[in-house]
Amino acid sequence: MLTRLGPPLSLLLLAALAALLLALGVGSAQISPAQIWDLLQGEGDALARTMVMELRLPRALSAFAVGGLLAVAGALMQVLLRNPLADPYVLGLSGGASIGALAAMLGGLGGLAISSSAFGGALFSTFLVFGLAHGSGGWTPSRLLLTGVVVAAGWGAVITLMLALSPAERLPGMLYWLMGDLSYSRTPWPPLLLLLATCVVLVPLGRSLNVLARGPQQAAALGVAVRPLEWCIYVAASLLTAAAVTTAGSIGFVGLVVPHMLRLLLGNDQRLILPACALAGGTLLVLADTLARTMIAPEQLPVGVITALLGVPTFLFLLYRSR
Repeated sequence: MLTRLGPPLSLLLLAALAALLLALGVGSAQISPAQIWDLLQGEGDALARTMVMELRLPRALSAFAVGGLLAVAGALMQVLLRNPLADPYVLGLSGGASIGALAAMLGGLGGLAISSSAFGGALFSTFLVFGLAHGSGGWTPSRLLLTGVVVAAGWGAVITLMLALSPAERLPGMLYWLMGDLSYSRTPWPPLLLLLATCVVLVPLGRSLNVLARGPQQAAALGVAVRPLEWCIYVAASLLTAAAVTTAGSIGFVGLVVPHMLRLLLGNDQRLILPACALAGGTLLVLADTLARTMIAPEQLPVGVITALLGVPTFLFLLYRSR
């Protein structure tokens, strides 16, 4: 197994390191790889060290963590719903988090309060969707999907109402958060640790996930505890999405495009797909964020705009190839 998984994961790891190196070197002041190496060892110019260690490095690591969280959550949602077009936001998690964050902004709160409110809103949306979708016979993927779509539409209406009633001076920050923004991401370690812990826990379950992707009846016949495994997937995907949205706002298409593309390239073995999604999703968002902050410098674009511009044509191309 390690012989088969090693080469693709090694290539993705090298791509991730290259993307992080690019993110640290590119910006208003260009920094060479040799200078970056000196700065990481505590040497070099003090101003450049402050720029890299306190501004670019935390932002790049946050982007990597958020991209990995969204991609892994997308892969899990596609297994849970047995739908290759599912993504982390399909159950209304993003809408719930957005309402929590916007409410905190309207209340004049900032920093940790906004993140806490966003996380609380995402978890509330998770429990709401699950409660509404759970009928007398439990929930099914189709019922869960339809409930999530309806709840997400309801959250969208509430968000529009909140924006319409918001004071003009608060609108720019609220809109940037809704479009996905990593400008204020200064603590990358919690989402990074969550991403690592998730991969460590879920990769050993890869064989069971492979069987579940073929259908619950076949999985149950082969000895898989279907309902506990589905609960595990649902809770894990919800927590990953909530953590990602809390860190960087609403960023679309990463959780949809990355797992779908990797399945076309690497097959459908979850033991490979899950760690590959963590690396590829993180790499994609690091590159997108680097482009967002340099394309019209000194102004910065929301990274969600870049992922949408990249994700829409990519996904349409993937759909065309897989007809």
